[in-house]
Amino acid sequence: MDRGNIVIFVVLLGTMMSAIDTTIVILALPTIVQSLHSNLFTIIWVILLYILVVAVLTTQLGRLGDSYGRSRMYNIGFLIFTIGSAMCGAAPTDVFLIGSRGIQAIGASLMQANGGAIIADNYPPNRRGRAYGYTSIGWNVGAVLGILLGGIITTFIGWRYIFYINVPIGVVTIALGVRTLRDSQHVKKKIDIPGVILLGASLTLIAYGASEIAGIGLTLLNAIYVALGVLLLVPFTLVELRTENPLIDFAAFKNRVLSSSLLASFLQSTGYLATAFILIMYLQGIRGLSPFNASLLLVPGYVLASVVAPFTGRLSDRIGARIPATLGMVMMIVATFLYTRLGLHTPYDYVILTTLIGGVGSSLFYPANNSAVMANASRGYYGGISGVLRTLSNIGTLLSYVVTITVASLAVPRYVAFEVFLGTSNLVGGVGAKFLAGIHVAFFISMAILVVGAVLSALRGKEVRSVQERQISPATEPG
Repeated sequence: MDRGNIVIFVVLLGTMMSAIDTTIVILALPTIVQSLHSNLFTIIWVILLYILVVAVLTTQLGRLGDSYGRSRMYNIGFLIFTIGSAMCGAAPTDVFLIGSRGIQAIGASLMQANGGAIIADNYPPNRRGRAYGYTSIGWNVGAVLGILLGGIITTFIGWRYIFYINVPIGVVTIALGVRTLRDSQHVKKKIDIPGVILLGASLTLIAYGASEIAGIGLTLLNAIYVALGVLLLVPFTLVELRTENPLIDFAAFKNRVLSSSLLASFLQSTGYLATAFILIMYLQGIRGLSPFNASLLLVPGYVLASVVAPFTGRLSDRIGARIPATLGMVMMIVATFLYTRLGLHTPYDYVILTTLIGGVGSSLFYPANNSAVMANASRGYYGGISGVLRTLSNIGTLLSYVVTITVASLAVPRYVAFEVFLGTSNLVGGVGAKFLAGIHVAFFISMAILVVGAVLSALRGKEVRSVQERQISPATEPG
């Protein structure tokens, strides 16, 4: 096998494992609650902590790749991820499981931050769209496998094996990575410890306060948590503007194409990733499907996206990112609008068709937008820019969850909506109709976010697409 193909395969596996571990845990949460004698409000941090750690650390760990070797950091990340997975599977208590997920997230952060940079190291700008198209397959296939394996393994084998399954794959991939991946130039950069602390504290307070609002309703204390989290963004911004190597370098936003592409990624994650949460709530809570059967209706969209992504990646190589990425956002807007028409007795074929539209949209957006980001970064800063991209995307993912649960639960008691999301109960009759109204509001909010992202994508301008690397001086280089 050609070395370039092996590089893509190794990065693809890392992307796939991250995706599997996201979707597979959602389906297993009700079983984990019972097995570990926990409760919904504690065990939900199995998801939240993972997202928080990845969101905060990805940029900084990308800088470790710039300083000490992206391939080295990627392989170390896979090792940590594999060890964390084994610890999750062996967890005796809910607290141990949540802590192990934090370790797992550190490994995932290293993989996510350096995976895109490794692709950029090994492919010229005019061929990266195709490469990112293949890595997009990893995400979509991983999401499908997570959905299918989550239901099958949890039901027939046991929830612990949703984590153990990562171990043999991790061992094989680490061996491949050590033998195949090679590092190029290094650029020494320091870690922004104050930025990490401030952003971590801000996101933690926002996530904790919002999850409490979703679970037990709005109280003064919960409102204070969220307000403090938002207020911490002010000192965080001030620190980032003054530090030498900021966690999120606002200089990146001086480049029109780069800033528009990064913000489009953030808004796409915030807007569209929420639709999967909302749709599962609809299928489980209102239509009465089990988590596994509800998730099966999402599979066609992921499968189609996996098939289309390499071709859309090649398209962006030929014509640039603006048209395919914007078209992808428009298709996701259309899919979200169609979701607002869901009723108490909507045929399941309608749901499947809508997921197909959204799947094609995501396969158009991801490869094009990712290649646009890396095409506007210089070689010595690929890790930092790749980390910024993943950080904004992961913050968007966290916000999508928070917004979804909070908004969709306004029409019914919040603990009921929380249990519906986890698949532990469902609603019928008048209560179901009220909850459906709340779901429609959440979809409309997602649509509004995606519209802003589509506008940014359309106005991004034409990015660099020559075979020669873009050269940007360290003084002006973002990341």
